[in-house]
Amino acid sequence: MDEFQKGKLYLCATPIGNLEDMPVRAIRLMKEADVIAAEDTRNSIKLINHFQIDTPMTSYHEFNKYDKARALVDRMLKGETVALITDAGTPGISDPGEELVKQCVEADIEVISVPGPAACINALIISGLSTRRFCFEAFLPSDKKERNEVLNELAAEIRTMIIYEAPHRLVKTLTELMNILGQDRKIAVCKELTKKHETVFRTVISEAVDYYTVNEPKGEYVLVIEGLDREVIKKEKQAEWEKMTVEEHLDYYRKQGIDNKEAMKMVAKDRGVSKRDIYNLTMK
Repeated sequence: MDEFQKGKLYLCATPIGNLEDMPVRAIRLMKEADVIAAEDTRNSIKLINHFQIDTPMTSYHEFNKYDKARALVDRMLKGETVALITDAGTPGISDPGEELVKQCVEADIEVISVPGPAACINALIISGLSTRRFCFEAFLPSDKKERNEVLNELAAEIRTMIIYEAPHRLVKTLTELMNILGQDRKIAVCKELTKKHETVFRTVISEAVDYYTVNEPKGEYVLVIEGLDREVIKKEKQAEWEKMTVEEHLDYYRKQGIDNKEAMKMVAKDRGVSKRDIYNLTMK
């Protein structure tokens, strides 16, 4: 098939609450598309009507994403253009759109992002916590074992963490974070972003647990949590090294196939001393 006959997939961001945040470009492309693939057509019809878009819609959601993605890819291979929207925010982020993008890439169909609101980014930039490095976990797994594995991984995370949570699980999740992270970290509990009753509760995790235990959580939440302090990690690691003799410390690296010269350099760095100090101690 001629490459220029293929259609395209447009990932159109939509408002997460405030209709004034609707990207102008997304409106145009949704009007020009052959079909709009919507996560929930009953929800999206309000948006479509508000912006006077008359493009036909089809449902594309978690429970039909594999088969429907194949059907949409077939349409694009025949030259049609698809605009993908989610219930709110940017498609493909913690969203079935990820599968459609994957299948489009495999079929060599062009995928174009039409940027706009994303709750995770909105929460991060107003949290007051570090934005230089961050990780996004979306909703924590419901399976208990998998959930504990993820939480234990986050306990050692030095980046700012972003988690989505529903109101009926908020206290449970905050309590788990308090118990597993090992420190009373700073947290920004963001609620109803861009909506009339948007709130950002900047506090520490233990205080958040106390507050929401008494005050019933309402609305959708994004949790932005401080990463582990580098200095704390460094001190904890140094304490571990100091329990070893210098020779045991060197053996730790030698067993990994590291030569003696490089091992001395690494041990010196771990212990905060010079390489000469390590050399002198081993000579003794």
